Amino acid sequence: MKLQGPALRLTIFVGETDKWHHKPLFTEIVHRAHTAGLAGATVLRGIEGYGASNHVHTTRILSLSDDLPVVILIVDDETRIRDFLPTLDELIGEGLVIVEPVEVIRYVGRDRAAGR
Repeated sequence: MKLQGPALRLTIFVGETDKWHHKPLFTEIVHRAHTAGLAGATVLRGIEGYGASNHVHTTRILSLSDDLPVVILIVDDETRIRDFLPTLDELIGEGLVIVEPVEVIRYVGRDRAAGR
């Protein structure tokens, strides 16, 4: 699939210790996105943050947290992203989901010998 031009970015904020059937929630979300045929997914682990609980979680040594924020980013065309949203309704008990328009410029197969 060629993904270039207008698309949607799905940004999902959950906690690192959030679980789905005894495994990390972010792992299940990525697995379901892959199964749904979405273009790709990336999981980023935050170093500090807070959410609905208003409790700050951080990696700083004096206040180590076991529930750091995790962000899952997925970009695909609007139909595929919107079709995936009911899956998140099933999986996420507490978190934040943002859907926003983006423009995709995809770089693939660059010839490194051509000066890069």
